[in-house]
Amino acid sequence: MSQQLDSGLRDDGWCFACGPHNPHGLHLTGFYLEDNQYICHFTAQRHHQGWVGLVHGGIVATLLDEIMTRMLWEQGINAMTGELNIRYRQPATIGQSLTVRGWVKRKYGKLIATEARAELADGAVVAEAQAKFIET
Repeated sequence: MSQQLDSGLRDDGWCFACGPHNPHGLHLTGFYLEDNQYICHFTAQRHHQGWVGLVHGGIVATLLDEIMTRMLWEQGINAMTGELNIRYRQPATIGQSLTVRGWVKRKYGKLIATEARAELADGAVVAEAQAKFIET
């Protein structure tokens, strides 16, 4: 089944980050809103590894991009990532739970500035992101 948005963007359940049909995807679920931040949790497995025992940076980048994209989607805003900047602060270990948070900084016209953060259970920041989304 495919869901089409007014903008022409389509979701057929194969999104690498959240698609339930993608056998190679992250299968993110359990998104929720808390204090104007959109949140999900993720625990990387060995097949998400980069260096031995560490989560691949591309997986962390995907988590940050997805939380911001999904946050907009849930608000009824159809947008695509126009720019994504990530600052990695420390590695995450395979098997550690990550909390990923995203929020809107500001909106001007069809451009939406967002931020996100991936944290360990103790609140230590793994990575931070700033992004610009273009409303379609």
